[in-house]
Amino acid sequence: MRSKTMLLDETVQELVGVNTLRRVQQLVRTCARALADSHGATIVLLDGDQCFYADEDAISPLWRGQRFPVSECISGWAMMNRCAAVIPDIRIDERIPQLAYRPTFVRSLVMVPIRKSAPLGAIGAYWAVPHRATAEQTALLSALAEAAGTALERILTAAAWW
Repeated sequence: MRSKTMLLDETVQELVGVNTLRRVQQLVRTCARALADSHGATIVLLDGDQCFYADEDAISPLWRGQRFPVSECISGWAMMNRCAAVIPDIRIDERIPQLAYRPTFVRSLVMVPIRKSAPLGAIGAYWAVPHRATAEQTALLSALAEAAGTALERILTAAAWW
């Protein structure tokens, strides 16, 4: 069984050669869920003043394909504040839009910005039970987010060039 560090290293190496947004999304969501030992993971892309929930790997559907105002979702909070949001209980955190989360399996989460210096999106991991993301889980997801940011920037720049 490979370690989480090995999984992260392998994913980062694969991201270096990826040339499609879809493949970045697949790699990131799958790796994020494994790194966090979570019940779900998502990749959110910043689209103007909207958070676009681009892809997910979860035990049941969440928000794939939906858009929410940056100011009204936890992924937007992580991007605007350029830091991770660790939420052990979604029911008591005022940053969580309760109407969106209460009907889902999500009880705990961590959300990290993709590219802290100038966020392009966020990566989230979710648990169906109360859970506080560990410092290691948060650090691994943050490292994945930085690598994803590099890949996304390269792909977006190439798309804009042509």
